[in-house]
Amino acid sequence: MVASAGTVVSVRGAVVDVAFGRDALPPINSALVVGWDRPEPLVLEVHSHIDPETVRAIALQATAGLARGTPVRSTGAPISIPVGDAVLGRLLDVVGTVRDRGPALPLDTPRRGIHNPPPALADETSATEVFETGIKVIDLLAPLAQGGKAAMFGGAGVGKTVLVMELIHAMVEKYQGISVFAGVGERSREGHELLTEMQGSGVLARTVLVYGQMNEPPGARWRVPLTALTIAEHFRDQKHQNVLLLMDNVFRFVQAGSEVSSLLGRLPSRVGYQPTLATEVASLQERIASVAGASVTAIQAVYVPADDFTDPAVTAISSHMDSIIVLSRSLAAQGFYPAIDPLASSSILLDPLVVGEEHYLMAEHAREALARFTDLQDIIALLGIEELGADDRLIVNRARRLQRFLSQPFTVTEAFTGTPGRSVSRADTIAGCRAILDGEADDWAESSLYMVGTLDEARRKEASAAEAGGPP
Repeated sequence: MVASAGTVVSVRGAVVDVAFGRDALPPINSALVVGWDRPEPLVLEVHSHIDPETVRAIALQATAGLARGTPVRSTGAPISIPVGDAVLGRLLDVVGTVRDRGPALPLDTPRRGIHNPPPALADETSATEVFETGIKVIDLLAPLAQGGKAAMFGGAGVGKTVLVMELIHAMVEKYQGISVFAGVGERSREGHELLTEMQGSGVLARTVLVYGQMNEPPGARWRVPLTALTIAEHFRDQKHQNVLLLMDNVFRFVQAGSEVSSLLGRLPSRVGYQPTLATEVASLQERIASVAGASVTAIQAVYVPADDFTDPAVTAISSHMDSIIVLSRSLAAQGFYPAIDPLASSSILLDPLVVGEEHYLMAEHAREALARFTDLQDIIALLGIEELGADDRLIVNRARRLQRFLSQPFTVTEAFTGTPGRSVSRADTIAGCRAILDGEADDWAESSLYMVGTLDEARRKEASAAEAGGPP
């Protein structure tokens, strides 16, 4: 479409109405550029045609100082952002502007619109290859899929961001591909920490960071996942490279959509969410797909408001996931990190045809022991463990040791705990769980199994404690 010119007729926070000529209305989702006197450009995105001459748009930057009558230029196309090798190692905002105070991108950097259809169903490939993370409880009970979608659900302060950062670290050695990190509505401090840490660990050269932070307008937070996804799609489609897409936090994307919906005057739906909630989540998640020769593996953190897992946003996001990792506040309170609930977490890959018979049976056996321990906890609290039968006492004894064995020190927390991080292979995890459930560790102190890597490390810890003549 031919570019056209208009003028601002009203400004209500992030909602801006722009008048154009009767035959020159820009299409929905096209970008408008405000010609004001500020150094920072102001980009708007068209969301509705409110009459034959006026469009209603959402601002992607702050509108403070914007006045009626300000000229606006229509680009006639969706927001386009830089993609390709030039953006590797850089930090971008929602419209693709470099924000890391580094040099400007080359003028010949290719650009791509942020609104793209998902791949055709016939072109998509299914995800059946296990994506090893080195985190015991995930690899055992909720294995991730190469080219699949995994979400980590948890309330405030239970370790979602730490888990995402640990997964970035864990993938550097094993995963030869590109990482794209989308910081959606999170704290500015977390963005600084991640950038500094990536610069120090040498990971940044293979990573693109895209941020729409908590202090930015809802339009920026709403569109930033599409910006990150567009960069990932370019590497998948044009470069045929595997991409690891990390999002923290997808709930903030839904929340920003709810704010935009209210600003546009739509009636709210269930629990105050936007009526288009399911459509918005689906339009994002359906684009995260793998095609022949290249995969996009998505790992997403999802905030659970007030620890309510029946919240409409949480249920809408979980319906698109292959692996669901649930973080538990009670486990975090007991000091079990990562605080992953082994009974609530699940994965479609936990199938003997995918992970093998041995892994499947061991996972079922472990889950059975932990479920029985959970059932007996009320009785233990009231009457004490001595009142249980011999069989139940044995199960509780082994489940407690298994629970401690599934805790693990992380590389990203080493600065706070002083304990070096551990990465454990799936084979070592299965072997350790089998040994515990077969009774090898029945006489060990429970603390020998807490915050270790492999069972061999726990064995050494137990042996050194025995030599010292006290608990480890």
